[in-house]
Amino acid sequence: MTTPLPLLDADADACCSRVTDGVLAVEDAERISATFKALGDPTRLRLLSLIAASEGGEACICDLTEPVGLSQPTVSHHMRLLVDAGLATREQRGRWAYYRVMPDTLEQASRAIRP
Repeated sequence: MTTPLPLLDADADACCSRVTDGVLAVEDAERISATFKALGDPTRLRLLSLIAASEGGEACICDLTEPVGLSQPTVSHHMRLLVDAGLATREQRGRWAYYRVMPDTLEQASRAIRP
C-alpha cells in the first residue's frame, strides 16, 4: 500500500536549508561557521542555557562561575567568545557584567542547517 506524500506550499523555499539550497556566499559561511565554532564548546552551551533560564533572561557574570565550576576569568573568556559570535550581549553595570542571549542569532544558525 502506498501513502501519498503531502504537497509543499508555494513558499517552500522559505523552509529549505541554506546549506542544501545552494552554495553559501563566503561571508555567510564565515558568519555561520563562527556561530557554530562558539557553540562547539560544552561550557559555552551551558552558559547560554544558564543565561536563558535566568530570571528576566539575563545573568550576572558573578552568577555564572559556580554552576560551571570555572574561575571568573575563564567564564569571562567563554562569554567574550559568545558575545563576539553574536550569541550574547554584554552590559556593564558598575563592577559586574550582565549577559543576555541573542535568540535571533541562534535562529539564524538553526535555519542554516535545517533540512
